[in-house]
Amino acid sequence: MVDDTITESEGPPTNSTVDEELVGVRKEKPIVVDADTIHDVEDAPPSAVAAVRSTDEARPVSALPLSEIDGEHVKTASDVSHISQPEVQGTDTVVEAPLPSKQAPPTPPTKSPRLQLARGSMEVHQPRPATPSTPAKVNGHDELRPQTPSSAHSSSSASSHKRSITISKGYTVSVVLISSALEIILASKEAKRSTPLRESAHNALEMIRVGQGGDRPREIFEPLRLACETRSERLMIASLDCISKLISYSFFAEPSSAQALPSPPPSPALQGRRSIAGASQSSLPQPSLVDLVVHTVTTCHNDTSPETVSLQVVKALLSLILSPTIYVHHSSLLKAIRTVYNVFLLSTDLVNQMVAQGGLTQMVHHIFSRCRSLDSTTPRSHVSSDLFASIPVPGSPKIDIQDTSFVLSENAAEKMMAEALPLESAVDMPLYPGVPTPPSSIHDPDVPQGIISPAPPTTHDVAENERAPRELSTRDMFIKDAFLVFRALCKLTMKPLNTESERDLKSHAMRSKLLSLHLVLTILNSHMALFVDSKAIIYSSSTNEATTFVQAVNQYLCLSLSRNAVSPVPQVFEVSVEIFWRVLSGMRTKLKKEIEVLLHEIFVPILEMKTSTLKQKAVIIGMLSRLCQDPQALVEIYLNYDCDSEATDNIYEHLMNIISKIATLPYTSSQQKTNDPASPALPPQTKSSASTAHVSGALAVSGTMDTSTMGLSEGQLRRQGLECLVAVLRSLVTWGTAAGKTPAESATADTAPRSQIGEEIAADTMTPDPSLDGLIASAGSTEAFRQSTPDIADDPSRFESAKQKKTTLLEGIKKFNFKPKRGIQFLVETELIPSSSPRDIAGFLLTTDGLSKSMIGEYLGEGDEHNVSIMHAFVDFLDFRNLGFVDAVRVFLQAFRLPGEAQKIDRFMLKFAERYIAGNVQTPFKNADAAYILAYSIILLNTDAHSPQIKNRMTKADFIKNNRGINDGESLPEEFLNAIFHDIQSNEIRMKDEVDATINLPSTGPGLANALANVGRDLQKEAYVMQSNGMANKTEALFRTLMRSQRRGSRAGDQYFSASHFVHVRPMFEVAWIPFLAGLSGPLQNTDDLEIVDLCLDGFKNAIRIVCFFDLDLERNAFVGTLAKFTFLNNFGEMKTKNMDAIKTLLDIAVNEGNNLKGSWRDVLSCVSQLEHMQLISGGVEVPDGGKKGRSKKLPAEELANESRSTHITVAADMVFSLSHYLSGTAIVDFARALCDVSWEEIQSSGISQHPRLFSLQKLVEISYYNMNRIRLEWSNLWDILGEHFNQVCCHSNPHVGFFALDSLRQLSMRFLEKEELPHFKFQKDFLKPFEYTMVHNANPDIRDMVLQCLQQMIQVRVQNMRSGWRTLFGVFSAASKVLTERIANSAFEIVTRLNKEHFAAIVRHGAFADLTVCITEFCKVSKYQKISLLAIGMLRGVIPVMLTCPECALSPGVGPKGDDIMIRFWFPVLFGFYDIIMNGEDLEVRRLALDSLFSTLKTYGSTFTVEFWDTVCKEILFPIFAVLKSSQDMSRFNTQEDMSVWLSTTMIQALRDLIDLYTFFYDTLERFLDGLLELLCVCICQENDTLARIGTSCLQQFLENNVQKLSAAWWERVVATFVKLFRTTTPHQLFDESLRVEIDGSSISDLPDTNDSNDQAIVPAPLSPTGDRPQEVVKHTLGDRRRIFKQIIVKCVLQLLLIETTNDLLRNDAVYTTIPPEQLLRLMGVLDHSYQFARMFNDDKELRTGLWKVGFMKHLPNLLKQESSSAATLVHVLLRMYFDERSEHQNARPQIAERLLPLGLSVLQDYIKLRADTQAKNITAWTPVVAEILDGFCRFDNKAFVRYLPAIYPLATGLLARDVAPEIRLGLKMYFERVGRTQGIVVVEAS
Repeated sequence: MVDDTITESEGPPTNSTVDEELVGVRKEKPIVVDADTIHDVEDAPPSAVAAVRSTDEARPVSALPLSEIDGEHVKTASDVSHISQPEVQGTDTVVEAPLPSKQAPPTPPTKSPRLQLARGSMEVHQPRPATPSTPAKVNGHDELRPQTPSSAHSSSSASSHKRSITISKGYTVSVVLISSALEIILASKEAKRSTPLRESAHNALEMIRVGQGGDRPREIFEPLRLACETRSERLMIASLDCISKLISYSFFAEPSSAQALPSPPPSPALQGRRSIAGASQSSLPQPSLVDLVVHTVTTCHNDTSPETVSLQVVKALLSLILSPTIYVHHSSLLKAIRTVYNVFLLSTDLVNQMVAQGGLTQMVHHIFSRCRSLDSTTPRSHVSSDLFASIPVPGSPKIDIQDTSFVLSENAAEKMMAEALPLESAVDMPLYPGVPTPPSSIHDPDVPQGIISPAPPTTHDVAENERAPRELSTRDMFIKDAFLVFRALCKLTMKPLNTESERDLKSHAMRSKLLSLHLVLTILNSHMALFVDSKAIIYSSSTNEATTFVQAVNQYLCLSLSRNAVSPVPQVFEVSVEIFWRVLSGMRTKLKKEIEVLLHEIFVPILEMKTSTLKQKAVIIGMLSRLCQDPQALVEIYLNYDCDSEATDNIYEHLMNIISKIATLPYTSSQQKTNDPASPALPPQTKSSASTAHVSGALAVSGTMDTSTMGLSEGQLRRQGLECLVAVLRSLVTWGTAAGKTPAESATADTAPRSQIGEEIAADTMTPDPSLDGLIASAGSTEAFRQSTPDIADDPSRFESAKQKKTTLLEGIKKFNFKPKRGIQFLVETELIPSSSPRDIAGFLLTTDGLSKSMIGEYLGEGDEHNVSIMHAFVDFLDFRNLGFVDAVRVFLQAFRLPGEAQKIDRFMLKFAERYIAGNVQTPFKNADAAYILAYSIILLNTDAHSPQIKNRMTKADFIKNNRGINDGESLPEEFLNAIFHDIQSNEIRMKDEVDATINLPSTGPGLANALANVGRDLQKEAYVMQSNGMANKTEALFRTLMRSQRRGSRAGDQYFSASHFVHVRPMFEVAWIPFLAGLSGPLQNTDDLEIVDLCLDGFKNAIRIVCFFDLDLERNAFVGTLAKFTFLNNFGEMKTKNMDAIKTLLDIAVNEGNNLKGSWRDVLSCVSQLEHMQLISGGVEVPDGGKKGRSKKLPAEELANESRSTHITVAADMVFSLSHYLSGTAIVDFARALCDVSWEEIQSSGISQHPRLFSLQKLVEISYYNMNRIRLEWSNLWDILGEHFNQVCCHSNPHVGFFALDSLRQLSMRFLEKEELPHFKFQKDFLKPFEYTMVHNANPDIRDMVLQCLQQMIQVRVQNMRSGWRTLFGVFSAASKVLTERIANSAFEIVTRLNKEHFAAIVRHGAFADLTVCITEFCKVSKYQKISLLAIGMLRGVIPVMLTCPECALSPGVGPKGDDIMIRFWFPVLFGFYDIIMNGEDLEVRRLALDSLFSTLKTYGSTFTVEFWDTVCKEILFPIFAVLKSSQDMSRFNTQEDMSVWLSTTMIQALRDLIDLYTFFYDTLERFLDGLLELLCVCICQENDTLARIGTSCLQQFLENNVQKLSAAWWERVVATFVKLFRTTTPHQLFDESLRVEIDGSSISDLPDTNDSNDQAIVPAPLSPTGDRPQEVVKHTLGDRRRIFKQIIVKCVLQLLLIETTNDLLRNDAVYTTIPPEQLLRLMGVLDHSYQFARMFNDDKELRTGLWKVGFMKHLPNLLKQESSSAATLVHVLLRMYFDERSEHQNARPQIAERLLPLGLSVLQDYIKLRADTQAKNITAWTPVVAEILDGFCRFDNKAFVRYLPAIYPLATGLLARDVAPEIRLGLKMYFERVGRTQGIVVVEAS
């Protein structure tokens, strides 16, 4: 171990300079401090003492670089390890290991040892312990005291014990160090004059010489103290030098166990300047030695102190403060700092100023650093709160500084320091009047009592408060020291400057303000961790309440900012902005509301003020740029202010708007490009100039902006704004897109911990995160502080709803301020007001910021009952308790603006009086009326006294007179009224916002006098000062209100939310995208400065990155569209270099953001197309231009033309397409759609040019190649778009376009066909569709021919790979069959013939058999080319045998049972093809062949069909042939009525006959479908066209006769039911409709032209509808309706007769008669009987017939004679046959038969007898056969029956004898009468 005994010279010569003395005594004695201090202050600016250099150095002291003062060359312990040091026993403050730190830079070599002095105060070393030690009390703290000297010391002390002494703690100090100073003192003349000085010096010297005194520091210190009091410069220098050296050796670390000393002690000066010798014998408690030392040193300096003494004072105090073992607290600490501060202010020597400034900085650093050097877990020392008994508390007598012995001079600087750094160190001293330092007191006398009743006081740390006295740890005391120092510095910054000081940077006031501001900045810059440390607690001296450090300093810091941030002095303003930046970046989690107030009330308004300077705006923009470069801070600004409904402003949105406006400031033509710095927004650089730093008090602080080049011009400010906008976008990209990760990836990405200051992230839900403070200075990137998963509290949906709620609230406020009722309605509807109850509305009006006070007054003053109730509730919320009357009126009128109408005022004052009287018992008012009248009178007085319109103002006497007798007949006390009058006269009742707004700006009036008066005045500055004063006052008032609310415990709105989720970027961009777009596009348009252009384009790139990432359609279209317009590719002549840069940017965006461009691809690809156009034009190629004719297009400049063909642009443009295969499945669809649109635009613009623009179409083909390996799902979506485009392009009117498109399509198809297609897929079918579309829609024969050529080539080359493509091929050929060009049809048919012949099996295998048949069918239906049609029908018939033998069809006889699916797949297409030809074939011969083929095929192969397939055939093929009979809709397929008539008369009739034949052929199989056939025949019969009806009846009769033996009884029932239906349908009940017999306007139906005469020969289906047998109610018909009805009646009559004839023919057929069951015969007879009765009734009603004839029903009298006679004849014949039928069933039915037969016969005979021969010859002729058959039948009755009916028949038979009857009747009568004769016995029957 190195010997710690250090020899020293006997002292400096008396004539040596102070610096030489300092160097002489200190060059080998570095100050020894603990290592922790090194690391804590290593990065901070050290003492400027380091700048002191010897006078023989070449460089002057004032020229020292600030870097040396800034701590860059501080020597570390290792640098001075060769210097021997005293061993110092470690204390409790240095027990823990040193904190890690970065290596300090090496110290530059020095020429002189004088620098060692300055460095000595900064070089810090940890003393080495000598021996094991025991704890002892030293200076009020735990200290380790050595038991014995160290072994190393023992070994050397034998020879040199007289050269050193041992201090009580085991340290050794050189004897020479003390003795030299004592000898100087003893040798002085002052010692000879002063006995106490001489004696104490002599005693001390004696102790030193004998090796004693180490444990008696007070006796050693006494002569030094007395020497300082002599005011002798030489003695003070020697004493101070000795004191500083002794401090370095911890000589004054006095054990506190000797006596209990208060800390801080009472000032030593309080004992007065009595005899020095008797000072120590005072009965008063002695101050601690440390405090005595501080007092002694500080008293050495005053305004007249020599500079050398001042330097020694700074040196001593710096040694004391930085000592690792001697702790200076509270008042002594403040005294020491104040003294050094005064040295800086008062000293005229630049070196002293620099030393003082540096020393002050190092002291402050040390005071704050030591708070971190001790962990909070350090055991609490037994420091009782009694130690602080001497600390004055509010209300206690303060120390009178002027009475102390160290009173400074009365100059301004001394006053300033004495006020800013008082000796009291109580934490509870309030800053704002009435606002206590939190949380010492809840009561606030200045809180307005009338706004809202105060919340109950919070009981914070009650348990701590109840403990008295409180034990304070060392760290607690350190933190309190730090608070006191910071508070003092803040107070110093708040000292106002007069006008002269503002102009003079060297004035004391200005230097003081700047130094204090820089010190505050330095503290915030280096010790932010302490401010945000939740464990940093300050305990109140009076109440023991705990306050966090940040809460304690909050009010002082904020007030300092509010007063200095509006300063017109640039230096003050800049430092204030820097301080605010530290607050914003490091303390935003703690000071949420305070930051909002500062931004909203100061910094944002300054940016918007016209009177603020460019410099101020530039500095603020610079600060905002740093904010914008921190993504998390930016996001949190948005979350905590824009999404907070309690925040008065949308800070983020507002800032973006302002910055955008600044970035787009108007350009002037005179502005030239200045030498602006490269980027003001770059990371801040340390200022290098220090020439005036020591003069102004400015300190170099790391991380501050270099503002020297800011605000020089508007152009520079614009650029700053632009850079700020771009920084915002970069931060949003960094935070939102997480380095290009998808949202899912970014949510789970591994990121570094966010805490940068050793604190853990708070994970509690909805709890503020304290660890974010101070992040910005150390956070390098977003990923460095982004959590791996978002905080639970960071719920984007919650913030989104909060933002929406705030937006709605602001909208509601806006509506209210415009129209209150509408606003309230809106707010209630949106539930921002819980309900429409008066109380809820009133509470909202009272508590919501932003509402117009005038509108509140108007709304509450309305006379509606609802409004009055709201007003009452509103006033009830106000608290007037314990307020004076005028004060209550003031509080009342602050809540709203009183309306002007007297009635409204009256209602307000009535309620106010009632509320005031209810809340105050002790009032001079006897009732509420008096209060009401007086309140009204006060309003009048206020208006009268302060309104400028009133000339004759009210006097006091008038006021008293006006209020006489208002108190229930008595007058109020005159003193009371006098006080009110004077109060109103001196203090107008005004709204607070009115006071803030009434700032009169200086105006320059016209005229020479005004011009001369304003010479030399800075009007802009004056205006700014006036505005800024108002801003500062308003901000201070807001802070005061904020402090009150926080003291009441309402800090819910202060909850700070930390950001961790990337989704917040979306709403942030959505609210600010318009300012972004404006801020970027404006400069881009207005400037040609390429640097600015690059900035703008970078901003565009980042903005588009965001909009693409979050899929913001509107915003994406806006940004990409704007950037595309800036390319100027639509105006080549105006292009500039910046436009080429825009093109490059756009191409880069396309390459990088392609997956999310969506609809914006259109803009990008349009630019790429125009770029190619530009390249062609500049290359001399003639390109068709679809623009206006006669408009010449300018060529681009040659330089730009060359640039457009550069490698960069060419490669980038090509990458847009070549990298398309990297696009996502959805992105490639958007890309292709946009490219198709651009391609169509190119083609359209080319018109019919022979060289159309096909660039994009070519690129479409290329991207198809590039993307061919995509999965089929993506390809299908892609081809949906490409195929549609090819459809469009292939059909373009320009054949060159069509040929190119078809050829491209062919090439693509060939490539596609190379890929194998799995079964049941249809992609080949889809991509070949454009060929079919082209064949159908392009009428150009050449194009169609090329289509066939392309397909033929594909068939030749790729037929083996053809799968689903077969179907599209046949679709193309089918379309070709309809082409009117014969060669096209022939070519197509040839291809089909060849395919059918050569590739039938492949066609069947790949499921295209149906398509083949459809294709052949289409050729069959061609009418123009009969040859092709006949060949095609033959091909279709020939398909059947090939199909049956083809193995793929599985229809051969040897192949097992055939499922219905096989039948449907193969048989049905063929049969349906025949059906299609039958129905739609245009050639009659082809139709005939198809019909024959269909039914012959069914007959030939029908036996192999399954029943189910027969069902399908009937429903889908056979019956639909006749669908035209049922529905007229089916007639649309006929071109003309004649075509339909031909088809019906030929094809359909033959088909019906063939169908009947088929049913007969396959009756057993088709029996189940008989209902369908009967229904079909029904429909065919019930037609208005009798030709169809006759065919139907004929077919029905044919079917029944052919199958009579096969019909079962059930089927006979259905057949008879069919006949019943037919008879009912054809019965003309309308004949009895009376409405048809009413004449219309005297005209008859015969007058109308017969419009349907031409249809008499044409067959037109017209189904009949059955009519009821009851006549309908009378309806008035038109002539046209009547004619139509008459025609239907006639047709029904004809059909009825036709049915009777058919029935008669059938029943006369013996096979039919014998087969049909008798019950069905009777049922049929019933229908015939009904027909007979209907006709008989009509024929008998002559009046009816006459009426019909009259209206033109027929040209002759209508009758139904034939129907009547025919039905009767059939009835008689059938009934008689049934009656005489011997079969048992008929015999059983004989009674029923007789019941029908006899009445019928009798009625016929009766009617016949009545006929008149002269007029009814036709009737007689018709009925004669019937009568004859009746008589014959009667004659055949058996005897019993004959006799029974004889009485009824005989008279009729005799009646016939009276007529001239026909021979057959006479024969019948002969037979009858013969039978009568035999029956009655008249004639004898001869035996045979």
